[in-house]
Amino acid sequence: MDFLNALIALLNFVVIPAASYGAQLAIGALGVTLIFGILRFSNFAWGDTMAFGTTVVILMTWWFQSLGISIAPLPTALLALPFGIVATSALLLGTDTAVYKFYRKQKAKPIILVIVSAGVMFVMNGVVRIIIGTEEQNFADGGRFLISAGDFKAMTGLAEGLAIKGSTAITLVTALVTMAALFWFLQNTRTGKSMRAFSDNEDLALLSGINPDRVVQVTWVIAAILATIAGTLYGLDKSFRPFVYYQLLLPIFAAAVVGGLGSPLGAVAGGFIVAFSEVFLTYAWKKVVTYIVPEAWAPENLLQLLSTDYKFAVSFSILILVLLFMPNGIFGKRGS
Repeated sequence: MDFLNALIALLNFVVIPAASYGAQLAIGALGVTLIFGILRFSNFAWGDTMAFGTTVVILMTWWFQSLGISIAPLPTALLALPFGIVATSALLLGTDTAVYKFYRKQKAKPIILVIVSAGVMFVMNGVVRIIIGTEEQNFADGGRFLISAGDFKAMTGLAEGLAIKGSTAITLVTALVTMAALFWFLQNTRTGKSMRAFSDNEDLALLSGINPDRVVQVTWVIAAILATIAGTLYGLDKSFRPFVYYQLLLPIFAAAVVGGLGSPLGAVAGGFIVAFSEVFLTYAWKKVVTYIVPEAWAPENLLQLLSTDYKFAVSFSILILVLLFMPNGIFGKRGS
């Protein structure tokens, strides 16, 4: 029995990947819950908003690379990130002016806005595919590993090597900074307090002199920042393909619902809950178990509950269970 190698294998194949994926889902879920809390509808175009922001980042990254501009060992995409944010902000503000504003003035029911957002989703999806195509795009450069499995084995003498990708470290650090900045903004700035007041009681906020148009505009800009960061981090960590970002809508919504729609803290918690659930249920546990049981008890099969092809089924199951038994989520307001 070798518990140390089992621990390294667990960290390498489960904990670290799940933490990185959870951070990406958490940032995405923050955008979904922010739009729901302030604009009062579930934005089905969110996955394709992430795809659009990432597309702009990829195009700018390729342009910088062609000019020989880089920030090695960090990925060039971080240099292109502000351009993606500006473009996505312009897209969302333009979409709000052209589409959503009309329905807000009509005081349309939330379900109408959900249906409208589905239409926007198809348009955005088509635009992204026209711009960058449907094939997988890999735009990561710079240092690949902070610690490679080979170096770790050489340092420790263990059979298992711990590998920490540079994209994983960037994801976790960026996610921490982004979440901290958003929570600070909402709690300590005048605009953030106005947004919270508008979310809690729109009529009272209007009577207090809060400008609703400004609140809406700031909400879309923050949403653009979150969408672009989440999409870029996911693309750096894995790869970019428009259809995959469309599929990400399910785990992101599951994360937001698990935490409680409208709750930023819940969105963060939900992101990690969904990510760890997906990874735990789709990981083949044979290697870890083999290290911790006697040789005679070593399993012959993979000990995999679900194939990785079904990871989104885990998100869907979590979403259904939460809606059935805890519809307000972990941090959601009761009776909302």
